[in-house]
Amino acid sequence: MLEKKVIDLLEHRLQKAKSLLKQAEFLMNNQMYDGSINRSYYAIFNTIRSLLSLIKLDSRKHSGTLSLFDKHFVKTAIFDERFSEIAHTAFDSGQDFDYDDFSVPTETEACSQFQNAQELIAEVEQKRVKFINGDLTLPKAS
Repeated sequence: MLEKKVIDLLEHRLQKAKSLLKQAEFLMNNQMYDGSINRSYYAIFNTIRSLLSLIKLDSRKHSGTLSLFDKHFVKTAIFDERFSEIAHTAFDSGQDFDYDDFSVPTETEACSQFQNAQELIAEVEQKRVKFINGDLTLPKAS
């Protein structure tokens, strides 16, 4: 059985992800695509951190967070490889649009990243219940 503080951290990070997704939607609907892509990425990032909290892992680096997700949740087949692709694509897009002076995101790119974030959050919400109830076994942290 999971400790209350672990579940609380999971829920806190998931709520933060949902809030960031609402911000992404607002920005996208107001043609602020670079901001929307950024907020969608952070929604994905916080969703992954919510999962990692279940096995008491975290990383100071975004790339480390993605690696831990891949190692403990994708390679163990708890999550489909598609979700790894979503996370890595979001990270790469964020790097491009945040740091490349001449990168200008399109509505299509913002919409795609937003939908990917929605998909990951929905999948985590479904599995979260199974993890909490013990119906789905958590990977071992190593």
